[in-house]
Amino acid sequence: MIYRRGHRLNQQNPALAEIEARAAAMLSVEARIYTERRPKALASTQAGNGFFDGVPMHWMLDWPMPFPMIVDRASGVRLTDVDGNEVVDLCLGDTGAMFGHGPAPILRALEGVAHRGLTTMLPSADANVVASLLVERFGLPRWQIAATASDANRFAIRAARAVTGRRKILVFDGCYHGSVDETLVDLVDGKTLSRASLLGQAVDLGENTISIPFNDEEALRAALASGEVACVLAEPVMTNCGMILPEEGFHDVLRRLTREAGTLLLLDETHTISSGLGGYTAVHGLEPDILVMGKPIGGGIPVSIWGMTFDVAALLDKARKARETSGHSGIGTTLSGSALQLACLRASLEQIVTAETYARMGRQADVIDEGLRAAIADCGLPWTVTRVGARLEVVFTDTPVRNAVEARAAASSTIESALHLALLNRGFLVTPFHNMILVAPPLEEHEAQGLVRAYRDVLGELAATKAAA
Repeated sequence: MIYRRGHRLNQQNPALAEIEARAAAMLSVEARIYTERRPKALASTQAGNGFFDGVPMHWMLDWPMPFPMIVDRASGVRLTDVDGNEVVDLCLGDTGAMFGHGPAPILRALEGVAHRGLTTMLPSADANVVASLLVERFGLPRWQIAATASDANRFAIRAARAVTGRRKILVFDGCYHGSVDETLVDLVDGKTLSRASLLGQAVDLGENTISIPFNDEEALRAALASGEVACVLAEPVMTNCGMILPEEGFHDVLRRLTREAGTLLLLDETHTISSGLGGYTAVHGLEPDILVMGKPIGGGIPVSIWGMTFDVAALLDKARKARETSGHSGIGTTLSGSALQLACLRASLEQIVTAETYARMGRQADVIDEGLRAAIADCGLPWTVTRVGARLEVVFTDTPVRNAVEARAAASSTIESALHLALLNRGFLVTPFHNMILVAPPLEEHEAQGLVRAYRDVLGELAATKAAA
């Protein structure tokens, strides 16, 4: 999900305030350029339609663009809008198209399944193959299908509560787990509160959710001590308040303390699947009780997966059979596990989400990583590059941030917006928040180098210096 923070000038950091002042001026110029290049999109925006706010989802207005570009075609890593502007896509639907737009295996799967039925509320012929692929690829022995990662997280939380008999969950401050109610909280002055930006919030989410800082062993130990926490829901690397890497040993501590407390460990890899084959869990040898992966896993169609250990599966089955009444368990939707999802999952796991694919992504991510670090150094900026496999982000501090408080303090929506729009006008679309860069397999080296040159050009303007070529 996308969010917009108010533009501000950082008065506490004079150096950053100077850059923000230049960014504000840049933003004005780049907005004019953007608008001049998109008369059709502007006319469409002004004409109005039957959508609330004029767009299919209201958050489509939350980009730093003056108005949304309207996409005509998306293929590989290229987007072409209705005004004929072509850009290299490094946002990729915020990982929804992490392996590129319209991969050929997915297109073939869609064509094939279209003639065999899209959804029946029964297993399709692909079910057994997909189940075996999930076990092989991600390690856990028992799996279920959902439509989105939000759904998968909801179902996994319900399963955790059912098998532990506990009602509370623990998340890390600044987390992102989709639209799951329990996770839409902030840590404010040591208290877990419903996020102030929520619409229509009817209950105090702090009653059943505990939020603590990431990388804080003592806070974790204290929160688990009550024995009330059913599960810790965590991204292996935090990705929605800026990228926050786990400190060395933190995941070992997290696993040990949850086991000691009888609390399940639920890892949400929807964004960190960029880490490598099998996600961050496989690359770094983590041992979750439950694992969720969403957006990119099906090549761009709405599908997510959640898996569990034998122990969790056995306890969940016991809890399901112990119910004294029949009826909906609260787990699952009628379009979950559809023939459409299974066909695309099979194509994705067999032909797209492979070691060779990650190797291609890694090579171009290396080019971008090295190029951005060099450009930052040449411009004399005290900034860093944070990376999780094929996902990169420039952070406006000279050292990596370790929790959400530090990430928020380092952020500048003014600089982020200027960077975003200036890069877009130079032919490169990055994410609308934090300017994260996602590298898809079709990205060519000349495109990666082109992004570095564009970034270097924009950084030179912001820093009021000319970076070395």
